[in-house]
Amino acid sequence: MKNQNLSELKSQLSNEADLEVSPERTPDIGIIMGSDSDLSAMKGAHKALDTLGFGEQVSFGHPPDGRFSYETYVVSAHRTPSLMYRYAKTAADRGIEVIIAGAGGKSADLPNMTASLAYPLPVIGVPVQEKSVDSVIGMPTGAPIVAVDAGKSFNAALSAVQILARGYPELSEALQTYQDSLVSDVAETAVDLHDFGVDEFMQMTDE
Repeated sequence: MKNQNLSELKSQLSNEADLEVSPERTPDIGIIMGSDSDLSAMKGAHKALDTLGFGEQVSFGHPPDGRFSYETYVVSAHRTPSLMYRYAKTAADRGIEVIIAGAGGKSADLPNMTASLAYPLPVIGVPVQEKSVDSVIGMPTGAPIVAVDAGKSFNAALSAVQILARGYPELSEALQTYQDSLVSDVAETAVDLHDFGVDEFMQMTDE
């Protein structure tokens, strides 16, 4: 990111925080990651939110169809610490209610630092790799972060929606519908495995 673009983005975040935009028109969940190389691990969060009826918001104040939305940014704790600071500090005023932060490497500091800066806004950390787990979960007492296992950004998004659902009954319904679909899928698989037998079932699933 060029310095000019970095400066413009920080100014944009500050300007958005100063606007009086109704919560219905701002992103509810912010997804950030340390690098675009983390996107393959973080796309599970997008998939979960899409499944639950969220839309991706790419223009502040101009939400997609539907009540709930999310945004995505690359925010590096090491290469662009000033951007990380600005994003975390303006998140609440921009209407963000939960942040999902993913980072990789042994020094995966983005989730932790974001949690400290955005407090008391809840932050859910996603270690992009196994070697990132200790770094993400290693917050001291008094500086909380919620974290999922390595690469489990889908679960991070489900947790984010669970947090939001305490204030939005329609999200509770969406979560329950999703859970019911999982139960139905398991029941259908159990019946098919028994009725068709192992060999035929495996052939069916391989097709």
